[in-house]
Amino acid sequence: MRAMLLQATASLEANPEPLVLADVDDPSPGDTEILIRVAACGVCHTELDEIEGRTLPPALPVIPGHEVVGRVVAAGRNARRFRRGERVGVGWIHSSDGTDSENISPAFRATGRDVNGGYAELMTVPEAYAAPVPDVFSDIEAAPLMCAGAVGYRSLRLAGLVNGEALGLTGFGGSGHLVLQMARHLYPDSPVFVFARSAGERRFALELGAHWSGDTEELPPTAPAAIIDTTPVWKPVLAALERLQPGGRLVINAIRKEDTDRELLAGIRYEDHLWLEKEIKTVANVTHRDLSEFLPIAAAVPLHVETQSYPLEAANRALNDLRRGDIRGAKVLKINN
Repeated sequence: MRAMLLQATASLEANPEPLVLADVDDPSPGDTEILIRVAACGVCHTELDEIEGRTLPPALPVIPGHEVVGRVVAAGRNARRFRRGERVGVGWIHSSDGTDSENISPAFRATGRDVNGGYAELMTVPEAYAAPVPDVFSDIEAAPLMCAGAVGYRSLRLAGLVNGEALGLTGFGGSGHLVLQMARHLYPDSPVFVFARSAGERRFALELGAHWSGDTEELPPTAPAAIIDTTPVWKPVLAALERLQPGGRLVINAIRKEDTDRELLAGIRYEDHLWLEKEIKTVANVTHRDLSEFLPIAAAVPLHVETQSYPLEAANRALNDLRRGDIRGAKVLKINN
């Protein structure tokens, strides 16, 4: 099969083409696994974290990709959950211990980091960690739902929002544009404020129903009860903490933060950023429960998934576009018809 391989970690500035197109052996499913012919795989900022060494794969080479949609083509002898030809999705969680806290368990294994992922024509996954994909979404539309959507849903749950309370979103890429739509559906009386550095992202947020959008350091009409941060840097974190109402909660949805502006943390002021019982919560991965609960909600809305597609062999271009902040919605690799 064809696959894009990560053979060595490096900054994209030093090596703008870190992935190599290669022919590799087809994988075979284990006893409780299914074999998926990948139709589409989303491109996530976490891939940048892997490539640039912020969340290191335990072994190289590895096939990245954890927003996977495809069809079951074979199953292990004890895998009976899905029929051949059924469409399924796979997210960041490839396997774990099955408990409520499996996202932070030592048994957690990440798709495309700890095991080969979806930047390939075929991949395997334990059947318990695949999810049926609602028919309302095309393959390309469904792929970003597996991570950007599912982890966005987890972030919204952790925000503890009550209908009518204001929600803030910092950054407005693959996850943010889905969280906005979910929030409008689940909390119809809650205004949603979007903080984004790009004028294009701010316009996109208003098109999707944001009540206000502004730059990272602008003041929204009222102080949000919760803010979800999906950016890779630190400046929006400090800005969000200043803008929270007393008792508000900041949910940071990122596997890793970059070091480019880490020195800003030295300027944190207790009275402005932390006082009055403000909380900080981080999102650590997702569970199979998140994915299984989220996908029916996504279909009920139904979510409008903005995408830009690339062929498999253009994965490096997609990653560089993402790195530069060239974002409107989500980037997706189209792999098999």
